[in-house]
Amino acid sequence: MNATPPKRLVWSSDSTTHVGKVRKVNQDACLERPELGLWAVADGMGGHEAGELASARIVEHLRGVGQPADMDQFINSVVDTLQAVNRDLREESARRHGATIGSTVAVLLVFGDQCACIWAGDSRVYGSRGGRLERLTTDHSLVEEYVAQGKLNPQEAEASPAANVITRAVGVEDLLELDVRRFDLTGGDRFLLCSDGLFKEVSEPEMAEQLAGGTCHSVVDGLQATYLQRQARDNLSLVVVDITNPFAA
Repeated sequence: MNATPPKRLVWSSDSTTHVGKVRKVNQDACLERPELGLWAVADGMGGHEAGELASARIVEHLRGVGQPADMDQFINSVVDTLQAVNRDLREESARRHGATIGSTVAVLLVFGDQCACIWAGDSRVYGSRGGRLERLTTDHSLVEEYVAQGKLNPQEAEASPAANVITRAVGVEDLLELDVRRFDLTGGDRFLLCSDGLFKEVSEPEMAEQLAGGTCHSVVDGLQATYLQRQARDNLSLVVVDITNPFAA
């Protein structure tokens, strides 16, 4: 799958989602729209039917995003879409007498030589440039707040009983807060979008090693294989996106 933006960069991608070894239902969902420059992962919550509904509704709505004129319009369109999903899920929750129907979301947008991350919750976007892995999103979670306040270190946070407490998600509150972060692109950039099912089982150094080589497809297969060698307690969704400059020397 390839697409060509205005400034000579091209991109390719691959994705997968898996129920794992413990859970009976996959509440995750992922989306590839390389022709538009849009990728997303969503991790549903609120019980089997509710979690599946929430993540599926996010993907369904993002499929309807149209071709933007520029990055500002692209970001605004995706934010408006996610706000519409939030209203939709809140109405569904009211019909179900206040049941929790929500999902985390992490979106990557590419337009020309720019990209943007939009997210709520603890699904993540990583960037790899020159072999160096960087987490581009900050988890909206209770333990992330504790780490920021100096109450826990990252290792303690991973083992904390509060590790699964999310402070933002689509559909959980009437007011949805989304974070947006923008970057410039260059040929050779690689991105990983994933739900927490991946980073609960695969360490960031292991991710960096696998992202350092191979194709999008081989990296997706390799990360999933590593996940399945572990306990695979949660559902998995991941997307790998490559940015290349075909005119580079």
